[in-house]
Amino acid sequence: MLVPLTREKFEQLIPLIATGPQYKYYWGKFSAFLQRLLISVVAGAVVLLVKFLLGDDLSPIIFLLGLVTGLYWLWGPVFHASLRNAKCRRYKYSGFFRGRILDLWITEELIGKQETVSRKGDLVIVENREKWINLEVGDDTEFTAQLKTPLRVAHKAIARGQVAEMVVMSNRPDLSSIQEITDIYIPSRELWVSDYPYLRRDFFPQVSDRLRVRDDQNEPPPRRRRKARNYEL
Repeated sequence: MLVPLTREKFEQLIPLIATGPQYKYYWGKFSAFLQRLLISVVAGAVVLLVKFLLGDDLSPIIFLLGLVTGLYWLWGPVFHASLRNAKCRRYKYSGFFRGRILDLWITEELIGKQETVSRKGDLVIVENREKWINLEVGDDTEFTAQLKTPLRVAHKAIARGQVAEMVVMSNRPDLSSIQEITDIYIPSRELWVSDYPYLRRDFFPQVSDRLRVRDDQNEPPPRRRRKARNYEL
């Protein structure tokens, strides 16, 4: 099932300004906070140096610039999340997709390498690996999409055959070619499968319920085939 969404509804589901969960995602771990704080300190020092060199001629502008750069540690997550949202909002058309989980499997992904020195003085490369869950979803139009995201404890509740819902994006009015997808929602478990929370999780279930009622009252749309892609959330 694929139902086109109005532009207004799509922009409600993926707002331009970061939501709370999106801000939390980009806030990151303590190391990420320290990195932003270091950038703020360095940028603030540069602004002070410029003020010292130019004197008081541009004091208001320099003060404003110093305030913005000094608070980068605070507003940085909003900026990065909003940029990511903007990449989705550049697509002209979107649709609500409801299908089923066709398959799922677990893989180990290389997320980084560290170089250390052993007691004997030998260089040792340690690979950091993380378990990821891979999902294949599809519907009766033969459309399928594969995505993967870091494995979480809650993912134990996922099973083949469960209903899966998401938003798809395209630059074609008939949505015959899907360029991007969002996080997946499994209504039977009230479970989200994603790394980055694209959708407003307080609003998407309401859209899902309304479309489910409408779908029960109307004939299914004509079958048409859409191109499949792989996605990483």
